[in-house]
Amino acid sequence: MESSSFLTVNDQPITISQAVKYLQASGKMGQFIGTILRQQVIEQEIETREDIEISSSLAEQTIIEFRLKNQLSDPKAFQEWLKSNGSDYATFHASITFSFKLEKLKALVTEPKLSEYFIERKLFLDRVVLSRILVDNRELAEELQTQIEERGSFEEFAKEYSLAEERIFNGMMGPISRGTLPDIVRAAVDAATPGQLVGPIELEGRFAVFRVEQFLPASLEDTQLKQTLQNELFEKWLGSKIQNLTVKLEVS
Repeated sequence: MESSSFLTVNDQPITISQAVKYLQASGKMGQFIGTILRQQVIEQEIETREDIEISSSLAEQTIIEFRLKNQLSDPKAFQEWLKSNGSDYATFHASITFSFKLEKLKALVTEPKLSEYFIERKLFLDRVVLSRILVDNRELAEELQTQIEERGSFEEFAKEYSLAEERIFNGMMGPISRGTLPDIVRAAVDAATPGQLVGPIELEGRFAVFRVEQFLPASLEDTQLKQTLQNELFEKWLGSKIQNLTVKLEVS
């Protein structure tokens, strides 16, 4: 083990044990081992499952599309690109195939739990667009709310009276996760409709008048959100698998 060369730098060999010492000294040893364990768990899972098969033609078509997109249609240019990236066609083909298998594994692992996980997270995934005027006393807040209801300009009052930073945006706070709103605000907002005023509500000694602009409910029809939740679930599954491993570092 000691005599085997792991890397060569300026013709000087670095053994595996030396590499380990460098990782320990830099504080990166745990991250390094974690990466190895992660890859081992994934590859073993892929190898033992019979429901993860990827056709060779799919990988080949993906490589063709990659070459066209990156102006590597010329065989020589593609070979030079592979070499400059420390790869060859077989290795590149294998990495493409692996990426497809990994995505299929993610889907298989997470699909049974995805709907339940979405419901658990929905409070924080749902968003609402709010505008706010924040002032020091209830009387002013109530007066501003009354004037707005009598066709006063919410935007002008926000710019003139609000103590919150969003006053420069006419009081617009932008999309906010429902789960991050104080309970008293969330309850009032949930009972409102777009365009409706909410408040005044006391928040840490100040008083806020809100206007509900828009509700943005989360949905699994949102491809990006679905992918995010799948990744979160997969990482939880992977973490539990790694946690149950018995790991020994055997480097002299």
